[in-house]
Amino acid sequence: MNPLNLQAIYVMWLRQLKLFIRARSRLVANIIQPFFFLAFLGLGLRRITFPGMSPQVGYLDFLAPGMIAMSVIFSSMFAGVSVIWDRQFGFLKEVLVAPVSRISIVVGRTLGGSTVALIQGLIVFVASVVLGVKVMIIGIIPAVAFTLLIAFFAVGLGLALAAKLQDPHAFPLLMNLILMPAVFLSTAFFPLESVNEWLRYVIYLNPLTYMVDGLRGFMIGASSIPISLDIAVTLGLCVLTTLLGAYMFSRSEA
Repeated sequence: MNPLNLQAIYVMWLRQLKLFIRARSRLVANIIQPFFFLAFLGLGLRRITFPGMSPQVGYLDFLAPGMIAMSVIFSSMFAGVSVIWDRQFGFLKEVLVAPVSRISIVVGRTLGGSTVALIQGLIVFVASVVLGVKVMIIGIIPAVAFTLLIAFFAVGLGLALAAKLQDPHAFPLLMNLILMPAVFLSTAFFPLESVNEWLRYVIYLNPLTYMVDGLRGFMIGASSIPISLDIAVTLGLCVLTTLLGAYMFSRSEA
């Protein structure tokens, strides 16, 4: 059997997009939270300056990359809960017994979830520009590519978690338990230089730190960590979670 079936990959990718289009409430929910942070927190504190922030960078400019990353990560993780619902309704069993490799199914789901997350990230990006965020033109394409890496990371993590969970209601609770502290400790809301030294070490251990910092570096040219390190860590985590998600999904039972 061919390990990669392009038709199966396309079908799974297209299905994720159709689910996204039909679930408008999911789209609104994943966009409204980062938009509120931008509109109220970003505009309300736009004159504030944290230690370590450049005087040329406003708080709204600083906040926007973190909100885009948050939208992408939360949307990508929801690719995992679709696996649990597919298991509940029997669709996963039909997919797993089909004469295609499981890796094709995983690749299709990963591409579909990442595409959906990228669309939502671009919507928040456009909203950021409308609100007045100053974005470097030359950094837009690298920022989009980097955002896609973030989406692959989160989709892989979501698939790995979903492969072991049976209750679809438990997945969002577990996801929030993991992601909310990680987002707040990722420099999405405050610069790395403004925290105590002991907390700085905790932030360095947070994978999302390198993703938010790298996206901020591409978008507004202000990063606390060398951009090469952000790329290396994000790329490594992207490969790791994608392989982990593929492995866990391949061993899951319908």
